Amino acid sequence: MSMAPVTDSGSEVDVLNESALSEQDEFDAAAQALGLFDQVVAATPGFRQRAGQRAMAERIASAMQVADLGASSDPRRAIAVIQAGTGVGKSAAYLATMVALAVARKTRVVVSTATVALQEQLLNKDLPALAAVLPEPLTFALAKGRARYVCRLKLERLASADAAAGDLFEPDDDAPEPHLTGRIPSAGASAARESLAQRQHQYRVLADLLASGQWDGDRDTLAQPPEPADWAPLAAQRHTCTGRHCPLFRDCSYFQARKTLAQAQVIVANHDLVLASLGHHALPELDQCLLVFDEGHHLPAVALDQFSASMSLTALRWLERLPRVLRDVAASMDVPLTHDVPALAAQLQAALQDIARLMLDALRQNGSGLDAIWRLPQGVLPADWHEPMAQIQSLAQTLTQELEALGAELKQRARDDPSQAPANAVQYARLGGLAPRLQGVLGTSTLLLTQSETPLAKWVRASTGSGLVALSAHACPIEPGDLLRTQLWSQVRAAVVTSASLASCGSFDYFLHETGLQDAQGVTTLLVDSPFDYARQGTLTVYETRADPRQVDPYTCEMIAALLDDLRQVTHGALVLFTSRVQMKAAVQALDSALRERVLVQGELSRNRLLGSHTLRIESGLPSVIFGMQSFGEGLDLPGALCETVFIAKLPFASPADPVEEARAEWLQRQGRDAFSERVVPATGLRLLQWTGRAIRSETDVAQVVCYDRRLLATGYGRRMLRGLPPYVVLRRAVGQRQTAPG
Repeated sequence: MSMAPVTDSGSEVDVLNESALSEQDEFDAAAQALGLFDQVVAATPGFRQRAGQRAMAERIASAMQVADLGASSDPRRAIAVIQAGTGVGKSAAYLATMVALAVARKTRVVVSTATVALQEQLLNKDLPALAAVLPEPLTFALAKGRARYVCRLKLERLASADAAAGDLFEPDDDAPEPHLTGRIPSAGASAARESLAQRQHQYRVLADLLASGQWDGDRDTLAQPPEPADWAPLAAQRHTCTGRHCPLFRDCSYFQARKTLAQAQVIVANHDLVLASLGHHALPELDQCLLVFDEGHHLPAVALDQFSASMSLTALRWLERLPRVLRDVAASMDVPLTHDVPALAAQLQAALQDIARLMLDALRQNGSGLDAIWRLPQGVLPADWHEPMAQIQSLAQTLTQELEALGAELKQRARDDPSQAPANAVQYARLGGLAPRLQGVLGTSTLLLTQSETPLAKWVRASTGSGLVALSAHACPIEPGDLLRTQLWSQVRAAVVTSASLASCGSFDYFLHETGLQDAQGVTTLLVDSPFDYARQGTLTVYETRADPRQVDPYTCEMIAALLDDLRQVTHGALVLFTSRVQMKAAVQALDSALRERVLVQGELSRNRLLGSHTLRIESGLPSVIFGMQSFGEGLDLPGALCETVFIAKLPFASPADPVEEARAEWLQRQGRDAFSERVVPATGLRLLQWTGRAIRSETDVAQVVCYDRRLLATGYGRRMLRGLPPYVVLRRAVGQRQTAPG
């Protein structure tokens, strides 16, 4: 299999593509793609032709072939949105067709996922299976963010004897300061020295492994990866990297991995990395490659996270070392600082402390306390916040410009005189360690001051978990569709967006709006039903409690009593999904000793260990029940006896206290729109589709779903959600009536 010429300049990946195909080429490319798909199905052991899977492959082939890649004054776009039910085999459908189309178009395929589990499936199973039946070699690789790789320059410095005096590692930077409460934490000087010595020893071990070739610099390949706090000072962050001007560039773990990506025909990434890489050339240009967003229902949430901003108002020690670092870097180049940096940093620290006091006063006045989240109604800052916030923005802007000017001068000098590169790279890393904090203050203050037609969610978070008050300010857009439309889809020419849960309540409308694809050029939708016979293989039983689920305490007591009775009937594997940690904790506390022995609780073990223990129990003939929350409600594959029953404690509505959801509902209501019907119901319907999808995972499974929330049948919105679920046999169950075993 041939691939396009690829060049790796060290800072970007360039891929040459054909900009368009003739009509005959389009026909040939589509036919070739479907031919490869049929070949894969025929040649792979255990595969068989499925009508839904081929329909998916046909839609991908017909849609992607018309997209214009590369330079074009008026490019044609193609975005195929496909819901493929459990068991369709969507990865085989899109991999075979997209790879064949990429070969015809002389380009590459980027597959983006939301979970590590799917990445591992693609890299360890699906792509090797595809490669095994192709006439030509297929190369593929996993793309990771910079932070997963070690910076050799930092590691060598931190492993050296004088590391304790450096500015790359300040262990107390994130500790809250006592300026708001007057409390001072215990000194613990000897403990701090001991901790520093242990970390330095750890760094020396890592440096030896790297130097001897026993480690490739990828954090994930270590048998025992360092804790996040220990790894952060080593990470190859963009802000601390001079790229090809670094003296260790040729041996850089991150850029070595980039070279591997440059030769890969299929790149597996994740949604966070794709969005974070926009404009940074870490992946192929999106208008020149074929894209697949698997687990596409995560895109809106990832977009909001990527384009939000936050700043700490109590962890401010970095501002005390900022003047020293900037002064030292300027002195190393014998250049003057443009501004009085010590004065500006002191003023910024004072302004942050002033706004922190105002925020604490607001928390107290609103009765929120010091362990709470307080959202600013309609995203409007109180009048007395404007002046200090504007001062914070101005000071952060000036200091950012000063820091960036020094960074640019360091890079320029490294270009002009390579002999200075080693020293300049060290100084650049020192600046880079401060850049994210400064930019966080600038970005957050800017968003907090922003007033727009569509308001932002703005809130203050306070906690006392450390014994001191930790305070932070946050701002986030509320319309992910707007972000994705302007930041992502404007660059994309050919993409498949797929998942087992895109259509909510039987319609794609909600998902298209959330992703900014409504009314977009070249968007098509397809719903491919699961091949499973849900009416024969499963039931959905709704337990009709006496208490209304909105009456939290009485409902929880009644639900738990019914759940415990049902758990005693479990003979193999079961999964219980809760909507909150408080709800799950109450159920755990209600277990008697016999039931407690068979229950595994999310958070008590790592996910892998918990699933391993569950599997071992079932294989040993013992009953086993997993208690979990939202993260266990999707992506969990427990076929056969591992999960014969899924118990749903309550309809999975999002927390009403989420500040972004609150702000969005408030905005919709001000427009005279029904936030509950327009936003809450379809979002809950999608989560319910994911949760019920844990029950039947193969064509031989026989399983049941039990929902204790009577609203699923008793309300119009519940029946609306029900229409979006697979066609289970739906049963009602009265109070006191016992659950029957599956089968």
